[in-house]
Order: sequence, then C-alpha cells, then structure tokens
Amino acid sequence: MTTKKLSLTEIVLLGCYGVVFFGLFLYSFTQIDLSLTFSRIAFLRELVGSFQHIGYFDRPLSTYLYLAIVVGLTVLYLFFLRRAAQNKLKKTFVWMVIGFGAIVLTFSYNAFSYDIFNYMFDAKIITYYHENPYMQKALDYPGDPMLSFMRWTHRVYPYGPVWLGLTVPLSFLGFQLFLPTFFLFKVLLSISFIGAVFFIGKIFQKIKPEREVFALVFFGLNPLVIIESLVSGHLDIAMIFFSLFALYAMIQKKYVNSYILFFLSVGVKFVTAVLFPVFIAVHFLEYKKQRRHWELVFGMSLILLITGVVIASQQSGNFQPWYLLVPLSFAVFLSHRYYILIPSVVISVFALFRYVPFLYLGNWDAPVPRILSALMLTSYGIAFVVTIGYFIYRHIVVVRKRKRGISDK
Repeated sequence: MTTKKLSLTEIVLLGCYGVVFFGLFLYSFTQIDLSLTFSRIAFLRELVGSFQHIGYFDRPLSTYLYLAIVVGLTVLYLFFLRRAAQNKLKKTFVWMVIGFGAIVLTFSYNAFSYDIFNYMFDAKIITYYHENPYMQKALDYPGDPMLSFMRWTHRVYPYGPVWLGLTVPLSFLGFQLFLPTFFLFKVLLSISFIGAVFFIGKIFQKIKPEREVFALVFFGLNPLVIIESLVSGHLDIAMIFFSLFALYAMIQKKYVNSYILFFLSVGVKFVTAVLFPVFIAVHFLEYKKQRRHWELVFGMSLILLITGVVIASQQSGNFQPWYLLVPLSFAVFLSHRYYILIPSVVISVFALFRYVPFLYLGNWDAPVPRILSALMLTSYGIAFVVTIGYFIYRHIVVVRKRKRGISDK
C-alpha cells in the first residue's frame, strides 16, 4: 500500500496550523483556575504556575496572545475556505489537519468555560455520592474539593439523561481522580467532534459530493468550533454528533435508526428537539414518494436552530459563543450560499472576541456587558454590510458579463 507524500504547500500549511494549535494548547494553561491544583508533581506545579502568572497577573500579554491565536486560526480558516472553493484542497489533507488539531487540543485545559467541571461533578454525584443529580446540586456537598474551582454550583443537573449515560462510566473509569476523569471527558468530546465532522462528510457524499471538502473546512476548521468543542469542551458537540448521525440515517431511509439517534441527541441536551418537525416532514415526503428538497429542509432546520439559540440566550439572560455550535452544524449544508457563508464566518469569529474584555480585565463587571453588546451588534452589522456588498459585486459582474456577451455577438 502506497501513500502519497505531502506537497510543499501542504507541509507549510500543516506547519502553520501546527504552530497555532500548539500555541492554543499552551495558552489554555494560562487560564487554569488559581484554586485548582492541576498536578502534585513539583516540576509541573511550578510550570503551571508560570503559565498562570501570564493569565492572571500579566493580563495585557495574555490578551495579546489570545488575539494572536484567534487571528491565526481565522487567517488560516479563510485561506482554507478559499482553496477548498477553488478545489485546491485534498480531502485526506483536510482530515489530517482536523485530526491533528483534535489530538493536540484534547489535552488542553478548558480555558474559556467551567462547564466541563459541572459535567464531571454531575456524574460524581452518582458514582461517588450515590445520589440523584436531578435532585442534588454541588453545593449540597460543601466538603468536596472541586467546589473551590467550580462555578454554577447552585444548580441541579439541567441536561438530558443520555449525557449522564455517556459520562457516568467515565466517572467510574476515572476512579474519582481529577486528571484521569478530566481527560476522559475531553476524549469523549473530541470523539464527538470528529464524529460530527465525519457525518457532515457522509451526508455531503449523498447529496452534494463535490462540496464535501468545503463543508469539512467550513465546520471542522471554524475557529469557534475548534475552541468551544476541543478546548472548552461543551457537551453541545455530543448533541450535534447524534443529530447529524440521525440526519444521515434519515437520508439513507433508515427511519428507526434515525429516530433513535435523534432522541439520543435530544437526550444529551434539549435544543435539537426543535428539529422534530423537520424529521417528521422528511419522513412524510418519503412515505408519499415525493421529492425531498434538501435545501429547504436545511433552511428550515437552520431557522429552527437559530430560534432555539435566541430562546436560550433570553432564558440565560446572556448570549454565549458556544450557542452558535448548533446552528453552524446545519449552516454547513447551505454554506455554498454566500448569504449563509458570510454571516456564519463573521459572526462566529467575532463571537470569540467576546472573551477579550474578560481576559484583559479579569471580570465581567461594567463596562464589559456594554462592550459585549456593542461587539455583538458590530458583528451583525459587518456581516450584513459584507453580504450586501458581495451581492452588489456579483450583480455588477453578471451585468458586465452579459454586456460582453451582447457586444461579442
């Protein structure tokens, strides 16, 4: 069996992504909570302390490093999108980059969110305290050492039972040791990320195989998807994995499997429940032997998921960047449309800048909420202006081509 060697361009691009991925991996450890003893080994403890010094006591440097990483990810992302649109990227190479990033960032610290600690403690309530996380909360165990670095300790378990089914075994396997359990959770979420990208590719092989590589880049190398799935480790990516798997089964007309997978997705987190009417409609059309217009299906799904994000933001009282993971996972199926592509890229990248005020100031107090609101509105405005600008540009180009065609005749 022979393998093709990487071209010089591919080696350079892989090297650039390697530098940024490794930089993000290292940077994540600057955000280790000061109350968390990440390792009892003296050398590692001192090393972690030097990273924490940057994150907590040299905030300007920390902010500049973060911005450099986000800009690096964004520039490479845009370059890959362009090359994919020009059919200048091989699928195997794109998968190499995505896989490399997943491996490196699986071992990163959850720099921008404390949610993974809550997931760990929810499972711990079952495996260690032998109680019900739907009834008990972290604050009910004041002697537990995890409380010193957790957030949202006052809430009971808010997710579906499937997530417990996935994480309770990891809690057992971790033997109540922090680091093994932590990395087992990160591995689960990284596998979910790889699985989500895999089924995006499989779906495109069925509906639009010529767009598969672009779709893999659109979702798998999106800076927000990388940071929120692989670094921060939000369970949304597991929910997305099951929903995409369910969609693939639906396309293959394996309806029983599709509904089972769909309910597994809802059982992780309830957001994807809004897609139930879409699955029913697709099944009904197939039953009636009518053509399924996939763009319409994906468009309705995207609208429903965006509505879910808006409702979630209103319920929590604040928009969070990882809320965009779910709509992005279905926007990918319409990413060949510039009015989907441009807003998706602009808004998702700008969402990562929401961490900048906190990294610089160390708190979410005023004027940070006002800055975040202005940042969000700015991203919407830029997305709108660029989309309209591109529409006008396309119109001008079409008019010129028509005039040239008439003059040639």
